Amino acid sequence: MEPKYYRIEEILSPKFDGKQVKIRGWVYRQRNSKKIAFIVIRDGTGILQCTAKSSNFDEKKFEEICGIRYESSIIVGGIIKSDDRAPNGYEMQMNEFIIIHQAEPFPISKDQSEAFLLDHRHLWIRSQKLTSSFRVKAALIEGARAYFKEQGYWEMFPPIITGSSCEGGSTLFEIKYFGKPAYLSQSAQLYLETLIFAHKRVYSLTPSFRAEKSRTTRHLAEYWHLEAEAAFVDLDGIIKFEDGLVTAMIHHAAKEVPYDLQQLGRDPKELLEIKAPFERIRYDEAVERIQKKGVEIEWGEDFGTHHERALTEDLSSPIHVTHFPRDIKAFYMKTLDGKYAECNDLLAPEGYGEIIGSSQREDDIDNIIFNLKRDGSKIEDYEWYLDLRRFGSVPHSGFGLGIERLLRWIGKLDHIRDTIAYPRVMNRNTP
Repeated sequence: MEPKYYRIEEILSPKFDGKQVKIRGWVYRQRNSKKIAFIVIRDGTGILQCTAKSSNFDEKKFEEICGIRYESSIIVGGIIKSDDRAPNGYEMQMNEFIIIHQAEPFPISKDQSEAFLLDHRHLWIRSQKLTSSFRVKAALIEGARAYFKEQGYWEMFPPIITGSSCEGGSTLFEIKYFGKPAYLSQSAQLYLETLIFAHKRVYSLTPSFRAEKSRTTRHLAEYWHLEAEAAFVDLDGIIKFEDGLVTAMIHHAAKEVPYDLQQLGRDPKELLEIKAPFERIRYDEAVERIQKKGVEIEWGEDFGTHHERALTEDLSSPIHVTHFPRDIKAFYMKTLDGKYAECNDLLAPEGYGEIIGSSQREDDIDNIIFNLKRDGSKIEDYEWYLDLRRFGSVPHSGFGLGIERLLRWIGKLDHIRDTIAYPRVMNRNTP
């Protein structure tokens, strides 16, 4: 009968103090002296310091323990003891040690360049920082799905290959599709709009692609996009939903992965103090606030990174900026008085910038056709979309949330590349 192997996360508990257990994982840290060896092992659920005294092993086995390399896979057994000096407050006093695989010398060490780490991303993702980042990300998505279900939304699975643009032709990735041009999706929005007529409230989590030639700390060419559309909902209604969703996501992460948040430098208690509703201001007031901070902007400009930073760097909770000028927004946004769009950007605090873009969608077919012509789009490419306004058009609204941007704020991460396993930016598509 195979012995029971415990997860590290479950044995970091007073009830295991003094008990014999067996775990398996990888060597994270290692140091030794003539009489004692210290190995920190990780197993995907946590880390545990293990000590081996030379008096508990024969000479050959103790030399084997002292010679183990980083990232080797091992099985260890021993007595769990509480110890305030150890990581997580517990350590194992080893009495069993088995090598599964002795790793070659690990190529990653301290103080290596960003380029080197990106070239070896397939190995660097084992680091504690990235491990914690991806666990927080998983918790955020888990919280989102629970909230959507609670609010009566159905998850949908729209296509990634499309025949038309949603956000503008300049940022499209064109591909060959059986000899014809096609594009990688910038957004699932248009397809989700078709689905509200059958399901009323829908959402999806898909990769989106933007061919933006940006070398910033917040842009990716491929990112995970959480999007939703809801029938019979106006701009006010969708903003209220966003408040509830973001609050649910960050509270879930704070409760489920507090250790990982702390590893990233975020106090989970700070997140639990964030409550809906978030502050709302109109674009006009936002421009005034930015100008008062000494940052140049003229009415009619869309916000850049420096504008959003100026507006949010002193805040501790997200803020909505609503009703941007109509002429700088997409064709599908409803117009208010011919001057403003019924739209909203949700900006993260502490200078992290936009995490959600949303709007009430234009439900009048003539206005959509006018907007498409204004943008120079081919009406025939959108005939299928216009059918939605011909057959049962209703007021409706939706949004798109950038998971990596939300995580960057939550995890206090300097660069968005640390929010995703394999970042795709304009100068990198490998490994």
